Amino acid sequence: MIYGAMKFSIGGSLKLAFRPWVEGLENIPAEGPAILASNHLSFSDSFFLPAVLDRKVTFIAKSEYFTSPGVKGKLTAAFFKGVGQLPVDRSGVRGAGEAAIQSGIKVLENGELFGIYPEGTRSPDGRLYRGKPGGLARVALGSGAPVIPVAMIDTEKIQPPGKVVPKLMRPGIRIGKPLDFSRYDGMEGDRFILRSITDEVMYEIMKLSGQEYVDVYATAAKRQLAEEARAANAKAANARTPGTKQAGPKDG
Repeated sequence: MIYGAMKFSIGGSLKLAFRPWVEGLENIPAEGPAILASNHLSFSDSFFLPAVLDRKVTFIAKSEYFTSPGVKGKLTAAFFKGVGQLPVDRSGVRGAGEAAIQSGIKVLENGELFGIYPEGTRSPDGRLYRGKPGGLARVALGSGAPVIPVAMIDTEKIQPPGKVVPKLMRPGIRIGKPLDFSRYDGMEGDRFILRSITDEVMYEIMKLSGQEYVDVYATAAKRQLAEEARAANAKAANARTPGTKQAGPKDG
């Protein structure tokens, strides 16, 4: 009931304000489990996709959103529960991954839709990065549910980093045909199979989104960009430091 009210208020407001366009809605089953595997451009992806669907979609969210103290914390928790977010403790990297996998399988066993971002984090520059094999593929094999590739289009342009007021524009959503991986039943322990499943899904997302594909993990790309930014800032700070002068040729 809470989800229905939140979907009506938030989903309705998003559709009215931004008028997202959608292709491939017919590929979402009317009932039964399915995994929606999407690229990840913006925080708003987890809101725009459910807004255009008739069915509930459950995503994984960090547990801090549900446990923060005070009135603001309670309101935040109620909001994320209302829009179908599922809390997972990410304090331990390996434990967090396993908890997310088991949570996803449970959602699918209940005959619902489970949303996942194979890249593991938002793209730092709008390109599509290598999918992490441990999550998506294991959820697919552990549940037997079909994987539906999804491409979010231009959502990162609505509220770029540093912008408080979102830009009113039309994002897009392309939904591909379901992918069946039942041929790999019982092979979830084979890392080559997990890699193959993930790469196949990422290829379909790339075709739908039209993004440039980068064969590295987005987390690694973010670290590199952060290091480059720190180096550039340090260089700029040194250039502004008074009392420094370049060495010149010695007098003869």
